[in-house]
Amino acid sequence: MRIYIGVDPRQPVAYNVLHWSIVRRSSKPVAIVPLVLPALPITRTGLTDFTYSRYLCPALSGYQGISVFLDADMLVLGDIQELQSFVNGQHSVYVRKNENQFEWPSLMVFDNAKCQKLTTEYIEDQTSNPQSFEWAESVGDLPEEWNFCVGYEKTDEIPKLVHYTAGIPDFSETKHLDYAGEWLAEKESMTSNCSWLELMGDSVHADLVLQGIQERKKTWQLRHTQNSKQQSQTGQPEAT
Repeated sequence: MRIYIGVDPRQPVAYNVLHWSIVRRSSKPVAIVPLVLPALPITRTGLTDFTYSRYLCPALSGYQGISVFLDADMLVLGDIQELQSFVNGQHSVYVRKNENQFEWPSLMVFDNAKCQKLTTEYIEDQTSNPQSFEWAESVGDLPEEWNFCVGYEKTDEIPKLVHYTAGIPDFSETKHLDYAGEWLAEKESMTSNCSWLELMGDSVHADLVLQGIQERKKTWQLRHTQNSKQQSQTGQPEAT
C-alpha cells in the first residue's frame, strides 16, 4: 500500500504533522509520497494544488495494488494499514460517504487496477470532472471513524482519522475546535528532540564537536587572560 498526501506549499506544517502521525502508528513500514505539483505530470489546479492531482494515485502506482490519498489537513490516530481491510474487490475506490459529497475525495482508498480511466490525460482535461466519480465502476463506503470532520460531526468514539476541514489548529481561529489538542500534541511530538550529548555522545563524530568546544574554550580563556593583564596595566575595566 502506498500513501499519497496533497501538499499545500502555504502550510508545510500540515503535511509534516500528518506524515508523522501516520508513520508512528503504522503496524508496518509505509511508503508516503508528497504530491508536489511541479514534480507531477499535470498542471491543473483548483482550490488547492492537489484538487486534481489526488486522482493521479493509481497512475503513479502503475495501476497495481492499493493506494491511499489524504488531504494534508488531517491527523491519523489509528493504524493506517487497517484501510487495506476494506478493499474487497467489488469497488474501484472507497470513501467515507458523508452527507457533503464535496468531502468524499478528501480520503480515497483506490483499488488501482480498477481505476484505469484515471489517466493523466483525463485528469488534465479541463472538461473532465473526476470529483463526480464518473470514472469509477462503483464507490465503496468507509466507516465514519476514518474521516471524522471536525466542527460538523459529533462522536462518542475516538476517530481513527480526524479531518480539520475548517483549518488545522495551528491558527488562533481554530485552536478551540474539537481535537485541536491532539493535533497540537502531534506537532510537538513531530518537532521534539533530545540533547546533542544523548544523541551523539557515543558517536565516532563526537570528537569533532568536542574538540571544537575545547578550542573555543581555550580561545576565550586566552582572551580573558590578556584582558586581565591589560586591565592591571591600565587600570581600565575588562571588556565583556
